[in-house]
Amino acid sequence: MPFGFYIIMAAQFFSALADNALLIVAIAALRDMQAPAEYEPLLKTCFTISYVVLAAFVGAFADSMPKGRVMLISNSIKIFGCGLMFLHVHPLAAYAIVGLGAAAYSPAKYGILTEYLPPRLLVVANGWIEGLTVGAIILGVVIGGLLIQPGMLNHLLAFDLPLIDTGIDSAAEVAVALIAVLYLLAAVFNLYVPDTGVDHKPLKNNPAYLFHEFKHCLALLWRDRLGQISLAVTTLFWGAGATLQFIVIKWSEAALGLNLSQSSMLQGVVAVGVATGAIVAAKFITLRKAVRVIPLGIAMGIIVLVMNFVRDMWLAVPLLILIGALSGFFVVPMNALLQHRGHILMGAGHSIAVQNFNENLSILVMTGLYYLMIRADMSIYWVLTLFGLFVSSIMYLIRERHFANQRDRDDVKHLDDSPH
Repeated sequence: MPFGFYIIMAAQFFSALADNALLIVAIAALRDMQAPAEYEPLLKTCFTISYVVLAAFVGAFADSMPKGRVMLISNSIKIFGCGLMFLHVHPLAAYAIVGLGAAAYSPAKYGILTEYLPPRLLVVANGWIEGLTVGAIILGVVIGGLLIQPGMLNHLLAFDLPLIDTGIDSAAEVAVALIAVLYLLAAVFNLYVPDTGVDHKPLKNNPAYLFHEFKHCLALLWRDRLGQISLAVTTLFWGAGATLQFIVIKWSEAALGLNLSQSSMLQGVVAVGVATGAIVAAKFITLRKAVRVIPLGIAMGIIVLVMNFVRDMWLAVPLLILIGALSGFFVVPMNALLQHRGHILMGAGHSIAVQNFNENLSILVMTGLYYLMIRADMSIYWVLTLFGLFVSSIMYLIRERHFANQRDRDDVKHLDDSPH
């Protein structure tokens, strides 16, 4: 891999690390405020709403200037959102601003891969990026879990810089300040992201034009035989993955008797599995073979149902690793295929914006349904059952759609080859 790829990975790592640590700290802040339990999944809703609402604009923005500059601007917005939490703005509002930065960041961080690397390296690159992102999730939730532990916070509060008054007087301010340092590290790497030399399209001033262009790109990708399959898989994966974050917290409290700090560590266990699956997929699955991993999505949904019967940590850990590994193994090749098809059809930034729109709309819908189920006081075991059956059913339907596309293509080829 070229050296610039490792700069891109480092920038992505620290930015994602801060996002996930901040999520745990925000959940703890809501609990300190004695906010209703259903507010917790609303954090994810507030974070992802920008991906959906601004989808028509962030892709064009990412393609209008060098991707490194886009990443730096977007990361600065995240720092601003983190600062709002430091100033005791409501966690839902502050995390929504961080989500705004993330929405603008995403088309750049993935779009630069298709500009900087040849197609033959895309699966490998995605394996590394996804693996590293999941590594950031693991460390992020662990750091977030540590930062909300009273003992750790009291120790940090007791630390004073000589001759400097930091103005940090509470445990929450310590946690947010340390997370802000991670965003600043990401910004430093953003400064050194390579310029790929790709021509950039000037950003149009007419919102109606940008909306029309996005609508065209959205339809184009959903009509493409391979694009629609890979887009459907990644859309389901990210919606399910975001919901599973909150399910694991609630399930580990009910089934294993863990507190929030311990539950956040268990989220990291799932992420270990995703990272493992992503790395294995990068090593063994080529772009041409990407669609062969679809059955693993069906299997993942079925295996989730087993969580209903687990009451011991020694069973929970390997099961969560397995669920994560299946997820990582099937989503990385599909993500690479989607990026490749999108880059060919419409350009990197627009393609990633379309992908983000669908995936984050899925997150909004699935976390919204989870919010309603928790608000209705539904048992977490019923939630788990419905979740597993839903994932398996949708993956089965996607598989059938792929087979139908193949049959249609074979029929067309047969007609073209027949004598007239």
